[in-house]
Amino acid sequence: MPPDGRINDRERFQDGRSGSGEPPCFAALDLGTNNCRLLVATPTPGGFRVVEAYSRIVRLGEGLSQSGRLHPDAMDRAMAALRVCADKVRRRKAVRVRAIATQACRSAANGPQFVERVRVETGLNLQIISPREEAQLSVAGCLNLLDRRESAALVVDVGGGSTELSWVDLTGPELDVQARQFAAHRLPIKAWLSIPIGVVTLAELYPETEPGSRAWFRAMVDEVKGRIAAFPHAEPMRAIFEAGRAHLVGTSGAITSLAGLHLGLRRYDRNRVDGLWLSDADCEAAAERLLNLDVTERAAQPCIGPDRADLVLAGAAILQAVQELWPCDRVRVADRGLREGLLLSLMSERNRRRPRRRRRGGRGAPLAMAASA
Repeated sequence: MPPDGRINDRERFQDGRSGSGEPPCFAALDLGTNNCRLLVATPTPGGFRVVEAYSRIVRLGEGLSQSGRLHPDAMDRAMAALRVCADKVRRRKAVRVRAIATQACRSAANGPQFVERVRVETGLNLQIISPREEAQLSVAGCLNLLDRRESAALVVDVGGGSTELSWVDLTGPELDVQARQFAAHRLPIKAWLSIPIGVVTLAELYPETEPGSRAWFRAMVDEVKGRIAAFPHAEPMRAIFEAGRAHLVGTSGAITSLAGLHLGLRRYDRNRVDGLWLSDADCEAAAERLLNLDVTERAAQPCIGPDRADLVLAGAAILQAVQELWPCDRVRVADRGLREGLLLSLMSERNRRRPRRRRRGGRGAPLAMAASA
């Protein structure tokens, strides 16, 4: 390992196997506007098994909507989390790594400079992905939660700086894929939309001056509806939703917090939240309960905490805006998304591009594999 602690590609990327003969590990890192998340997993038939998970709220995009730049303090918080991620990737000897950055780095004037700093200080090669790929990967990560008994689904990925909406056709054979054949760009997404509004940007656009104000909450809902309502490309699927043959899938920390509140959990339990079905009335009741709490009381809720106390209602407003424009009787909560989609893509790519072996004295010598960005 280099003395500066950076990831050494030559040492780590060797023919897709760990040095101990154990199943190879793959790592997916998602640096968003609010969170830094890492998953390390090993492949299994048709999927993967998580061996390491890490998540930290870093608020990289704090103040970005006003200044247009990443603040030094926010970058330092993100760097601290990224160093932890780099260390976990090294210890797990991940054979393939993909690290992505989303809206904060996309929109910040100094985003490219921050990405270079990450490379120099940690060895992680952050790739700033497009909103289109972000939407595709979110859908890919939620595939197992789509109800194939229905005709369509609307996957809503509420981030810190943007929200991606993907209208998915559930009637075709394209979803019947294994990890070996998986490709995010081939998913039956009939329309997608990305708006530059997430929980951080919406909360900064509409500061909470009066706790529990219904007018303030309504203003946030209407702001989001205005960004979505004019989108025409999903209209061919409108009849399916009106006929009650569609459902929503919501993936975000804010939505999982609403689910935890609905369940009355004393501590967050992913096994109970991921895949949970909520009705429209359940979502409205959770939002109403939050509106009756001030920031301090929200922070005391075990599934919200101080890091999300000032953002969770913005997430509820985004979800409500979508529900009003595309009504569905059921919402499925997803504690999964981009990272899971990244892992499926990495593992599928490795299966399609296994390194050839060349003979040397009758023995196969492994060829080096390049790291993903």
